[in-house]
Amino acid sequence: MEPVLLNKIMDLLWDAICVVDTEGRYVFVSASYERIFGYRPEEVLGRRMIELVHPDDREATLEVAAAIMAGNPQPHFQNRYIRKDGTTVHIMWSARWSDSDRVRIAVARDITALKRAESMTTALHAISEAAHTADNLPALYEDIHRIIGSLLPAINFFVALYDPLHAELTFPYFVDERDDVPPAQSLDAGTLTGQVIRTGQALLVTPAKPSDPALPIVGTDAQHWLGVPLCSQGTTVGALVVQSYSDATRYTEADKELLQFVSTQVAAAIERKQAEARLHHIARHDPLTDLANRDLFHQQFEAALENVTHFGGNLALLYIDLDKFKQVNDRFGHHTGDLLLCEVAQRIRGHLREGDVVGRMGGDEFVVLLCRLQSMADSISVAEKLRAAINAPCQLADRSLHTSASIGVATYPLHGLSSRELMRAADDAMYCVKASGGNRVRIAGASVELPAPRTDLDRSR
Repeated sequence: MEPVLLNKIMDLLWDAICVVDTEGRYVFVSASYERIFGYRPEEVLGRRMIELVHPDDREATLEVAAAIMAGNPQPHFQNRYIRKDGTTVHIMWSARWSDSDRVRIAVARDITALKRAESMTTALHAISEAAHTADNLPALYEDIHRIIGSLLPAINFFVALYDPLHAELTFPYFVDERDDVPPAQSLDAGTLTGQVIRTGQALLVTPAKPSDPALPIVGTDAQHWLGVPLCSQGTTVGALVVQSYSDATRYTEADKELLQFVSTQVAAAIERKQAEARLHHIARHDPLTDLANRDLFHQQFEAALENVTHFGGNLALLYIDLDKFKQVNDRFGHHTGDLLLCEVAQRIRGHLREGDVVGRMGGDEFVVLLCRLQSMADSISVAEKLRAAINAPCQLADRSLHTSASIGVATYPLHGLSSRELMRAADDAMYCVKASGGNRVRIAGASVELPAPRTDLDRSR
């Protein structure tokens, strides 16, 4: 066959034919090389083949090249190349060594689409599995980040969720090499993330396709930015975003399609885990005040006792009961009584430190666990602050109400070593206060209650 005709036939092939010398330099490539790799034949002739291989695949490629030159043909070797436009292409090679010509002859087939399809299928299964196996939402977000990172570059990745109840956009998962987690913001704050969620449309920003200057990127402006909406039951609930600060990592329309493809599964996984978290929360919290319920409080109490048993320290248990609460219900109705209980719960929570625990036992009874106390005096001080806070007037709906509280205090290890002993001691102290008129703090085992400061409000009662 004439050489000219043979060259024409090779140029018609969909796969690329490549010939490389002993130094690994191209001596011939067919016309299809440009379609697959982006370079015209004259741009690569004389260049070392390994320069175009993906950096992560170079070592393995050189090992296979040595094996081929040793007389071991490789019919199905796979690696990745960096195209002229900076994107990655997956190649399957069929290669052998010609000892007489001292060259490697190889046929390159572009399997990028096949690899992408395989990756998407694997990702969908992985996301579905993560939705079932992740212990909580933070763990799920980490799994999603890892899975998406297997599909495209995701060093900088975040999940944004829109909460219509509070009309704010939050970032429950945010990993970025330059910026910290942004604060909650309005959906109309004018960001690209907000635009993706408002419109429900994916958005790709590149130097060649810049964004609207009026829509800043969250944090430091990235050169390449890709965001896709998270949709559930026809509603956009958030967005997935990847971004890059250099041309070394770029995103394409193919990346946008890929991220959109998995986003539905991601949204379903997040929704599932959110539902599980809500059910878990409901099972462990009081539905009215959202404080720890009896079961959760006792679990936390036992854990705190175990901690001080092993490592030392003091604990104090406060048992709080509102005075004459039944009269509020009888006079103003249960709705007003519920509002009062919620207000009291907020006041108690607002006067505690991080690490302290507050729960509602039921009715108008609350319990507080004070951890890492330095002395008994600290528990008395906190109890008095809570009594004063509860004593302050409450503006509920169209009326102002006044309430007070009887508080019993028991400390570990002085008044008991077990949760049962401490609960009984604090409860008995609280009932002693109620029996003597209420609105006082009493230490378990004390003969008298601690005198409460008199106020105009107290005298008016």
